[in-house]
Amino acid sequence: MGTVTVVPASAGSGDVTLLDLDPQQMRARLTEALAVYVDAMGYPPGTDLHRAPMWSEHILRPGWRAVGALQGDHIVGIAYCYRGDHGQWWHRQVRDGMRRAGWSPDRAELVLADYVELTELHVSPGVQGAGIGGRLLEALLAGRSEQRVLLSTPEVHAEDNRAWRLYRRAGFTDVLRRFRFAGDSRPFAVLGRELPLDTSPSDHPRPASRASSSRPPMPAPCTPGLTCSSVSST
Repeated sequence: MGTVTVVPASAGSGDVTLLDLDPQQMRARLTEALAVYVDAMGYPPGTDLHRAPMWSEHILRPGWRAVGALQGDHIVGIAYCYRGDHGQWWHRQVRDGMRRAGWSPDRAELVLADYVELTELHVSPGVQGAGIGGRLLEALLAGRSEQRVLLSTPEVHAEDNRAWRLYRRAGFTDVLRRFRFAGDSRPFAVLGRELPLDTSPSDHPRPASRASSSRPPMPAPCTPGLTCSSVSST
């Protein structure tokens, strides 16, 4: 288990250490990590039992990586990701949603051709606001070989919660808005940005300029003459 960094203590709390978790360590601490997820999302007791098989299956996917935030020996934050693939349910849902929203097939496939899916990122409510989420995000995505990162997050009024503010500070822009995944009535946003992340994300959430990079920028949703969706770049 490799130490990534230490987040300085906020008032009333101890320092938080960020650690890479290998598959064996993640399985050993899965119950604890899921408790953070349930607490952070405000889900009812028992949700963790339904999610545990899915999290366990995700560990087996190519490119899987997890980072935990520990206060003492207790997990207070968890994040994991893996390489996106056309055979995955999330990929197919997002691809079909992009086409319905006005993305041309070619441009949708370009976005989905080489990405890492930021699947989960959660911080216990008692230590939120101390910068742990941002450090988890940076540590998790450091050194990724994919061209971009994509994620989905529930819509909230005026984007007014810590998750949204984190993603906007980190430069994530809209891929889909008010999208509903099959089997879930809640509206979600799908957000993305190019990799690597900036070491110091701008307060203005735009993709960073990388004139020397060979990686293409995040494509726009459509080209002139095609039906466009209402995609914001703020």
